[in-house]
Amino acid sequence: MTQLTNKSEPGSYASITLAESIADTLKKHPVTFSLPQPFYNDPDYFDMEMEQIFAKEWLFVGFTCEIPENGNFITQQIGNNPITIIRDQNGEVRAFHNVCRHRGSKLCLVKQGKVPKLVCPYHQWTYELDGDLIYAGNEMGSNFDKSKYGLHPVNCRTAGGYIFVSLSDNPTKIDDFFTDLAHYLEPYDLDNAKVAIETSILEDANWKLVLENNRECFHCNGSHPELLNTLLEWDDTEDPRASDAFKAQVAAKQAKWEAEGIPYKHISHGHGMRNRIVRMPLAEGAVAMTIDGKSACKKLMGRIKNPDLGSMRILHLPNSWNHAQGDHIIAFQVIPLGPQKTQVITKWLVHKDAVEGIDYNVDAMRYVWDATNAQDRTLAENNQKGINSMAYQPGPYSETYEFGVVNFIDWFSDTMQKNIAASNK
Repeated sequence: MTQLTNKSEPGSYASITLAESIADTLKKHPVTFSLPQPFYNDPDYFDMEMEQIFAKEWLFVGFTCEIPENGNFITQQIGNNPITIIRDQNGEVRAFHNVCRHRGSKLCLVKQGKVPKLVCPYHQWTYELDGDLIYAGNEMGSNFDKSKYGLHPVNCRTAGGYIFVSLSDNPTKIDDFFTDLAHYLEPYDLDNAKVAIETSILEDANWKLVLENNRECFHCNGSHPELLNTLLEWDDTEDPRASDAFKAQVAAKQAKWEAEGIPYKHISHGHGMRNRIVRMPLAEGAVAMTIDGKSACKKLMGRIKNPDLGSMRILHLPNSWNHAQGDHIIAFQVIPLGPQKTQVITKWLVHKDAVEGIDYNVDAMRYVWDATNAQDRTLAENNQKGINSMAYQPGPYSETYEFGVVNFIDWFSDTMQKNIAASNK
């Protein structure tokens, strides 16, 4: 653990860890101001966040429809930890460290695939889909006990078709969110969906700058003309900027959603609204986040009959935000790669029976968010360049226009402090 020296009284020095220093800084720092510079560009701070947040909290990693059959798998990288998420021989979704128990080689070397068994490409140790070691070769000797060398499991949960993992042996309890997420996603029947499009971009910016940018639309008028064709800037009737016309529109849409059995009420869980779901209308006359506001897919999802469901916005900190519409869902996954490098994966989901070129056009479906993602990358990268300057000082957030950023920083600060404190017990 990195040690710092702190002069506590004349002639004496007390040793504190970097973790303790970070916790102390966050305790004293107001959440209504952006963070001190090291939180955005220092490698040691980044490593501490990977240890205290991304190795402990629940992370969104994919969808059950991406592994529809036994033996289907997807892989992820969480810091230095390769992970495999697989549907086992009994149809259960499981996650394992993607590390052979022989000499540590990666097992699954591709992003996605299907296998009858998990076989290490190095020395062919072979594992059942539930992680049990079933073959290690005669070279290990007659006394070798295979039962002691199964794959190391990773905590894994599914909710409404979303898959979450936590590297912690004792992950944060967010069962209420999983229950609500399953309820709110029930109309979409995501087990019977498919990924129509997937994109990945690299942003030369700290992961928190990517999230901060997402958590406010203060910048939208000046930066996202395509998005604002359909998206309403605020997502809460309690927003002080919300007009009477907007409130009336929300009430009218909610009455229709209620009649159709479509969940819509605003719910949030956890400190800083770390888990949040709310369904809000799109601009009047728009039913999807496309450039013309028309449906991107003719075949609606699940049991949905009415395309005019607005956008159900799902936030899960630390690494995902989502827009669920009647005809498709857009899911975003944030993967920190370094103190100033972040991967953003975007997936567009449609009904599994929707046919490309007949029910949906890929270019039309992705156009708005391709443009928005590129614009957001430029914003985050310019933000990072300014923060790297010797002139940078934490600046104040607007508690009205940037309340979502304040909530995010509040959650980040609280989570770091609590997890660091728990590590020191």
